[in-house]
Formats: sequence, C-alpha cells, structure tokens
Amino acid sequence: MPDDPRTPSAEPGVPGRFLADEMVGRLARYLRFLGYDVEYVRGRSDDEVAAWARRDRRVLLTRDAELARRVEGSLWIRSADIREQLKETAAQWPPLLRSATFDRCTACNGRLRQYDPSIDPPLPPHVPRSRCGNPALIFRCPRCGRFYWEGSHRARLLRDLDAWLGERR
Repeated sequence: MPDDPRTPSAEPGVPGRFLADEMVGRLARYLRFLGYDVEYVRGRSDDEVAAWARRDRRVLLTRDAELARRVEGSLWIRSADIREQLKETAAQWPPLLRSATFDRCTACNGRLRQYDPSIDPPLPPHVPRSRCGNPALIFRCPRCGRFYWEGSHRARLLRDLDAWLGERR
C-alpha cells in the first residue's frame, strides 16, 4: 500500500501518464502497482484510442504496431508475456521500474487513500478481520470503492518484479 510519497512519474526521463490498450491490460496493472498513472482502454476503435492518447497527452502502450506508429511517442510492446513486457518498458525508460508504491487502484487507476471508518462504508466480509483493528493497513479507492490491504500477494509481487527486472531500489 502507499509507502513512498514521491510520485514515480516525477522521475527525470519518465513519462507522467500512460494509456494502455486492451492488448496490454496486465502491463497496465503492474505499472499501477509501481505507482504510475495508467488509464486502460477497452472496446474502442484505434481512432478513438489514438485521439484519447493525444488529447490527454498520454504515452500509448500497445501491441498493435500500426496503432503505435499513428501516435507519436508510443511504445510498441512486442511480447505477450508480462515479464517481457515489463522488460521492454524498462528498456525504453530505464528509471521507470524502480520501486513499487501500491498507491493506485489496479482496477480503475484511482489514487488509493487510507480507509477512514468515519466516512467510508463498512468493510466488506472479504477484508480480513484481523486488519479491522488497524485501519492504517486498509486502503480504499475513492473512484471505484475497492478495498486494499497488505497481504501475502504484495510480497509475491515484489519477489516477481525483482526476479523479472533485477533487484530494484
């Protein structure tokens, strides 16, 4: 969950915002784990995707070579494998993938905030009850309402990222 107050996109040489098409949805999620602003688009025509990327000044991430050529500054992702996709992204922007912040909703890209029982709805049954005594360990997306908490999945993701990309800061 949020443990690094810096904004990764403020790193020199790293784009601030991305737009991932439906061919790289898993890459969008992983970049969100790393704290990057990544909108994910599905069910839109290439013209609509290109217009969105240009309008919002987002770097387009796509496996569609033709679409990548149409949008200046796009990254054409060649692999279907998430490990290779992350490596391709890191090769384009070496400082990009340095630390996981876990401060973005993996479902909708909203910025997570600490759960506040005085203003947020009650915790749903699937949230581990052991966390209830410490709301500092629970986060909620104000955009879509999804709850997050630190669990074994976080450690696994960090291990995977380290294995795939080499040890990070």
